[in-house]
Amino acid sequence: MDTGGPLAGIRVLELAGLAPGPFAGMMLADHGASVLRVDRVAAVTDQPRRDVMDRGKRTIGLDLKSPDGVAAFLDLARHADAVIEVFRPGVAERLGIGPADLHAVNERLVYGRLTGWGQDGPLAPRAGHDIDYLAISGVLSQLGRAGERPTPPINLLADFAGGGLMLAYGILLALLERERTGRGRVVDAAMVDGAAVLFSMFYSLTRSGFWGPRGTNLLDGGAPMYDTYETEDGKYLAVGALEPQFYAELVRGLELTDPPDQNDWPALRARLTEAFKTRTRAEWEAVFADSDACVAPVLDLAEAPGHPHNAARGTFVEVGGVTQAAPAPRLLGAATGDLAPATRLDDLTAWGLPEETATRLRAQGVLA
Repeated sequence: MDTGGPLAGIRVLELAGLAPGPFAGMMLADHGASVLRVDRVAAVTDQPRRDVMDRGKRTIGLDLKSPDGVAAFLDLARHADAVIEVFRPGVAERLGIGPADLHAVNERLVYGRLTGWGQDGPLAPRAGHDIDYLAISGVLSQLGRAGERPTPPINLLADFAGGGLMLAYGILLALLERERTGRGRVVDAAMVDGAAVLFSMFYSLTRSGFWGPRGTNLLDGGAPMYDTYETEDGKYLAVGALEPQFYAELVRGLELTDPPDQNDWPALRARLTEAFKTRTRAEWEAVFADSDACVAPVLDLAEAPGHPHNAARGTFVEVGGVTQAAPAPRLLGAATGDLAPATRLDDLTAWGLPEETATRLRAQGVLA
């Protein structure tokens, strides 16, 4: 579907996979790309797919272990601008839908490959998860409280930021390059690479001696003016009063008399812990509402959409009864993609698959 967004007219074939791949497709669909999710035949029904990461897409089922299914995929790729492929290295080639196979029918195609370990290297054929990619990139060693075990931050850093988002970025880079060269390229998006590059500043700080063990630094919970504190009602506030002027606002709001030196972290942490426990979260929100103390309530997922700032900006939207984050980043004045749940695409003629071929493949159980 053409929504008029900045990526309107760009066609993306997304081979179904776990969360990072659909997230990359969502990022492209959110800004107007036509994304066709290619799933297993048995997985496709007439019911809309309500997974948020499938919003704005269309779906089909295709048996890629069938020669006819592979031939149909090649027909679709002939009319596509990009492919999102999420298999282990070598799987797509064995199926006959690897980069060389697709570039033989469409040299302008951008072939986006998303894996944990990358397309080469000794771990490339091995299984892994976000926590493993963070581990060998060095990132995990820096996450957690001082003196405690490294703590994985859900699967945001490698899977989504270092994987899905980097793949979407790589596809856009290759599409931009194609305007100059007329040829597509293979994008090798490895989550371990993405996690490493996200941590660039901290590698540098560590090697220069400005960053110490986990949990002892300014931005990792080591500093009392950059941490969370429990309130009287058992809820939490986030404090980020790093700069002197913001710290002064924090002291003023807390009505601290004779506060500890800002560099005496143990004494300051004890004082802040004691102070924040004297009022409820809502009461502290009122105190710091118009302040530059960098104090914010730690909202749960149900509360976040209703926060006045999020509501004013439309940070969250409701689609089909499901509350979800709105597309980001915002291209001011530009349309966004259709956020409706994904539905099956029956008419594939615009993608280069004639109706008579589709009818035959459906009768064979190759296409759904």
